[in-house]
Amino acid sequence: MCGIWALFGIDVQSLSKYDKTFAKISHRGPDAWRLEYDLKVKNVCLGFHRLAIIDSLYGMQPMKLHQYPFVSMVCNGEIFNWRQLGEQHGFQYETKCDVEGVLQLYGAFGIDETVKQLDAEYAFCLVDSQKRKVFVARDPYGVRPLFYLKSDTGIFGISSEAKGLTGLIKELNLSNWEMKPFPPGHLAEFDILSDGKIKMVSLNRFFNIEKPLLSPAVLEEGLSEEVVHANIRYLLTESVKKRMMSNRRIGCLLSGGLDSSLIAAILVKLSKELGLPYPIQTFSIGMEDSPDILAARQVAKHIGSEHHEVIFTANDVLNVLNDVIHTLETADITTIRASCGMYLVSQYIKQHTDTTVLCSGEGADEVAQGYIYFRDAPSPDQAHAESIRLLGDIYMYDGLRADRTTAAHGLELRVPFLDIRFTNYYLNLPKTMRQPYNQIEKYLLRSAFDGTDLLPSEVLWRHKEAFSDGVTTAKKSLFNIIQDWIDPKYTDEDLLKVAEKYPHCSPKSKESLYYRDVFESHYAGLASNFMPYFWMPKWIKVNDPSARFIKHYAAK
Repeated sequence: MCGIWALFGIDVQSLSKYDKTFAKISHRGPDAWRLEYDLKVKNVCLGFHRLAIIDSLYGMQPMKLHQYPFVSMVCNGEIFNWRQLGEQHGFQYETKCDVEGVLQLYGAFGIDETVKQLDAEYAFCLVDSQKRKVFVARDPYGVRPLFYLKSDTGIFGISSEAKGLTGLIKELNLSNWEMKPFPPGHLAEFDILSDGKIKMVSLNRFFNIEKPLLSPAVLEEGLSEEVVHANIRYLLTESVKKRMMSNRRIGCLLSGGLDSSLIAAILVKLSKELGLPYPIQTFSIGMEDSPDILAARQVAKHIGSEHHEVIFTANDVLNVLNDVIHTLETADITTIRASCGMYLVSQYIKQHTDTTVLCSGEGADEVAQGYIYFRDAPSPDQAHAESIRLLGDIYMYDGLRADRTTAAHGLELRVPFLDIRFTNYYLNLPKTMRQPYNQIEKYLLRSAFDGTDLLPSEVLWRHKEAFSDGVTTAKKSLFNIIQDWIDPKYTDEDLLKVAEKYPHCSPKSKESLYYRDVFESHYAGLASNFMPYFWMPKWIKVNDPSARFIKHYAAK
């Protein structure tokens, strides 16, 4: 996890007054930073905030190689197959840094083949000064964030977070401009013109969620229950293993739910097999004796992790709420609620441990139809289509939450359930096989690990807990605590006027109105660009996104 930033079309001599916007993403890379002007072409500036995970000596960016001296790159990402690429193509690596694999691929095969061969989570900007080209790409699911700012005057900028660009709009006195997230699974090509301005040549999607991007892993063939279960276990284990690539200590977020518990258990098992020189630390958060705290404690004891419990109060959440909204860059209700605990546990990890790389369970609900409302899917085809939709938009919701809350504290998060090979296999299994069965979500995923003793049976088959319930006590959900605090700040009249004030995604509650007001104070007018809709369950009629309002909700 690092912070990348670039600006094109502005005279480099005047950039000193703009680099303060670059500093707004310094939390993503607290170890070192660099701003570099490319003197071979006009008006090109690349910036990098580094979190050193691999090759602390030679891994600084912008990265250049002696073999390709006209190519510069900034990349926030992990290239999991960089060693395999080196062996396959005979690359002579100059560093021990995984992102060098991008430059080697580009130099040998060009940009189109580069994105096709990467098994990685990344966002990168590559400048070829000899060809006067700029290329920008983002990984298939948008695990690594990226925003762009462009104007009709030939100015173009990118940043890992929107806050690294918003200040430029006023500083550059831009009138006709656009700022949005760079779409996942896309590659953009630009020409650098003779006057230093930049012109987009193409923006193409290189990834289709339902079609394999990489050659398939060696799997057992067939669709018998035993074969499918074995393949799921193998692919998820391999996904975790490749995400253990790090020179810094690795840990795992552990809520006590199925997804994070599976990842934590696999991670601990692999760490012992691979002989890591430290025990895996796991981290849970909640109010005292909340369901998540109790379940995570049980899992940690079973798998033998070095477990940390972060106990929070209502005031802890309310004290960070505004910071969380600024950090997230969204006004989505579900995302904000679910981010408070993740923000607080990340803060604890940074302040009290030396764990820097974290694994978590994000993506499982989207891939494996884990949300409770999937029980109401009218057909297997529609359930599958909903999984595809959720995965296509995860970068604006759960993926965004996972990245921003951890990156705000200089941590790197990795998400094994969004591994390309795992998702390709799972999503191409028969649609009926992937649906909830006997009123149990993620039945196939649970069944694959049943009888392995990887997790206690009661955790493997635990009911899905709404986040607001899981981290609090039975007396009061987290969102009720927040609502009670916000309610006196607005009148019913305020809600009647809200559609006129905010016509896009108009808030329907005082809680939602508060989130939007705070968002607008930082990112005025950008809600429609960052948040196309409120995350809500499908196929059912509810006024609140919390799972506890769904009729099937069974957690206590």
